[in-house]
This record gives sequence, C-alpha cells and structure tokens, in this order.
Amino acid sequence: MSHIGTPDICDAYPDVAVLDPIFANFGGHDTFYGPVRTVKCFEDNSRVKEAVAEPGNGAVLVVDAGGSSRCAMLGDMLAEQAADNGWAGVVMYGCVRDVDVLAETELGIQALGAHPRKSEKRGEGIRDVTVTFAGVTITPGQWLYADNNGILVASERLALED
Repeated sequence: MSHIGTPDICDAYPDVAVLDPIFANFGGHDTFYGPVRTVKCFEDNSRVKEAVAEPGNGAVLVVDAGGSSRCAMLGDMLAEQAADNGWAGVVMYGCVRDVDVLAETELGIQALGAHPRKSEKRGEGIRDVTVTFAGVTITPGQWLYADNNGILVASERLALED
C-alpha cells in the first residue's frame, strides 16, 4: 500500500467503514494496515502487554480502552516490543505516552491523545472480541487501513494497486 491512501480506498470501496476522525498519529509509521486483533480493557493494559509480547505477523492491534483520558495504555517499552515482534500497528481508543520515542518507533500508532500517567496492571481485560468505538464495530480478522487521513475497516483484505 505504498501509494494507496485511505481516500483512494474510500473511492474504490465506498462501503468500507470509516472510524470517526478522533485519532492522531503517534508512531514512526504514518501509514499502516493489516488484519485486526483486539483487546478490550479499561485503565489496565495487562492484555495489551500480553498481545505485543506475541508474534504480530503484520497484524494491527485494536484496543478498546474505553476512550479513557486518565492514563496511557501504551508507552515506549510496549511499542518497541510490538515493533520487534512484527506488529504493523496499534489503534488505541485511549491514550499513549512517551510520544517522542513513539514517533521514532517502527510501528504505526494512532490514539486519542497523550497522557503521562501509566495504567494499572491488574490482569483485567479480554482479547479477540468484537469491539465498538468511533462509530464502527470491529471484529478480529477484519482488515484495518490507517494513514494521516483516517482509519478504515474492511471485512477482508482489499485488492489495492498503486
């Protein structure tokens, strides 16, 4: 997807789901895409930590953190681990921290904002479930495409030519 951006995808596939424009880019890669894997949690990033420790195989970790603006659910260490383990990106319906380091990390990261406080780790949250936020329901196995124009979700990998 080197030259195919989300506007071109929307033109070619008018039925793709587009997330509400509430996210900002924080990662070293502004453009990223891949099959979706999910975490649903609230102010506890234990399941995020588990997921990024596993092989990502080019997937995008979609985290429904409840939209909390009271703590960060991803920081420099977990982002580095995600990049090292082959994740394409993270979409965080919540906040991130260590943003200067995140911007240098070989990972796509979109989130609602930055917050300096870390989250709790109580072992709460669930993985590989359907999540709904930003006006879109997202299911593991769907494909997510993100760039500076926005975030799209399709039911399958799209045939894109540049």
